[in-house]
Amino acid sequence: MIKNFQTNNFSLVLSGGGALGIAHLGVLHDLETQKRIPSEIVGTSMGGIIGACMAIGMSESAIYKEIKAFSSVTKWVKFSFSGNAIVDNAKIETIFSKLFGDKKMKETAIPLKLIATNLLNGHKRVFTAEDDVYIKDAILATMAIPGVFDEYIIEGETYGDGFLCENLGVSEASFSEVLAVDVLGENSFDKDLPDNFFKTLNVKEMFEKSMRLLIYNQSQTHIKNSDKNIYLIEPTTKEYNTFSFHKHEEIRALGLGIVK
Repeated sequence: MIKNFQTNNFSLVLSGGGALGIAHLGVLHDLETQKRIPSEIVGTSMGGIIGACMAIGMSESAIYKEIKAFSSVTKWVKFSFSGNAIVDNAKIETIFSKLFGDKKMKETAIPLKLIATNLLNGHKRVFTAEDDVYIKDAILATMAIPGVFDEYIIEGETYGDGFLCENLGVSEASFSEVLAVDVLGENSFDKDLPDNFFKTLNVKEMFEKSMRLLIYNQSQTHIKNSDKNIYLIEPTTKEYNTFSFHKHEEIRALGLGIVK
């Protein structure tokens, strides 16, 4: 729980994490209730989607309504039998076009930064108001998990999910006070090893845990190297997987009541 968070000028940093990112909504609900508006929003992947919605002025309840519609996988998944990914972006592009229209990064009510990774050279790319880029395009770049979603091309460069370089974008925060929500933080993995009867389940859980540990350690490095005053929120997401969109109500609740 984050107590005595009284600052008015702060960066809100929202991590990636697939369905786990729905926990961001609980935090947004608390901020909205307290009439706290961030001075900027930095988002990666799912945190970028939710952050972008907030940045254009959507209320938490309106964002949650979209997420609930999003929880029906058939509404946004179109399987692909060619290319480098299992999901074709066609349906999800339609959803983002409806949400953001032709708004560009410079047209948000709250300054927005979205983190993606250049898949050809591995470099981090941060889309900001200085870029003449549509919000929907920057989102399709930041959420493009390699092998799952199609890589996304912007201005001739090929981009993938921002988690590959910085899942929790604290290093991109402009303000000295930072409220960072990490759904793939220390509370996202068990402290023991899987012990299922079926080996296949153990292998699956070990792979999932390994990915979470890798991302967690990456984020910890960025936090330790930061000179900002970081208020870190790590919702307890370990009971859920990154595709548990159908459990949106339970996951949203994980972020509630943390900011006081």
